[in-house]
Amino acid sequence: MSKNSAPVPQNFFTTGGKQTSPLRLLRNRLLTALCIVLSLLTLVPLLSIIILLLRNGLPLLGADLFTQLPPAPGQDGGGFGNAIVGTLVMVGIALIFSVPLGILSAVYINEYAPTSKLAAAVRFVAKLLTGIPSIICGVFAFAAVVMTTHQFSALAGGVALSILILPTILLTSEQALMGVAYAYREASFGVGATPFQTIWRIVLPEALPAMMTGVMLAVARASGETAPVLFTALFSYNWIHSLMEPTASLSVLIYNFASLPYSHHISMAWAASLVLVILVTIVNVSAQIIFRPRHR
Repeated sequence: MSKNSAPVPQNFFTTGGKQTSPLRLLRNRLLTALCIVLSLLTLVPLLSIIILLLRNGLPLLGADLFTQLPPAPGQDGGGFGNAIVGTLVMVGIALIFSVPLGILSAVYINEYAPTSKLAAAVRFVAKLLTGIPSIICGVFAFAAVVMTTHQFSALAGGVALSILILPTILLTSEQALMGVAYAYREASFGVGATPFQTIWRIVLPEALPAMMTGVMLAVARASGETAPVLFTALFSYNWIHSLMEPTASLSVLIYNFASLPYSHHISMAWAASLVLVILVTIVNVSAQIIFRPRHR
């Protein structure tokens, strides 16, 4: 030790060139352990739901549930194949309406006019719509579509769900576009690309994985909504033959069957809940597999 170097106190030790107090190190380890424990606790509700669904829905799960129609109250057997098809149809209609509108709106307010009053108004309205109860979207679609066509239909249900998920797609798409480094845009402009070519060839492919995350969140929410579908598509015990007729959905089937005083229908509600979770999981995992290599 040189003459000019000060002696290290006994209650300190050197880490990475800095003197650290043992008390501070102990506090850091305790807070780290606390964060780990709290992170694990966040998994408890998810694991509890999964275990509950598996325990109550798995015994009834079989091929008949996907190919047969729901049984009448008090009867056994049957399935909910029409509800699965109806859910897929209405969520598909919602995505057809909301995805192009949400992504194009996000492109405009982020790439063309990020500081304009219109962009600020669109952001404000989108954030406001995220807090509106889903039943309000159902009431609006009921007044706009059902009252106009004079019948409940899958189209009305898709419109209600599209209004519900549009803000989520718009806001997540804007955040995805903001996450693309501006250097990519400058490099594209430097080689003579137009703004449209830059957005189409550079920005959108780079932001696509994050955009798909928002779309998957929207799909998960739309698949489990009950109130908007109940107001617009109602329910049906038959297969869907037209978009302009009452249509069954898994969420409404769960709501209806869970309130019946029959053990078989309650078991079918549990099985339908499990199937709904499985479908949403498959869609999410498939999207991640498809778009992740493209992002790399």
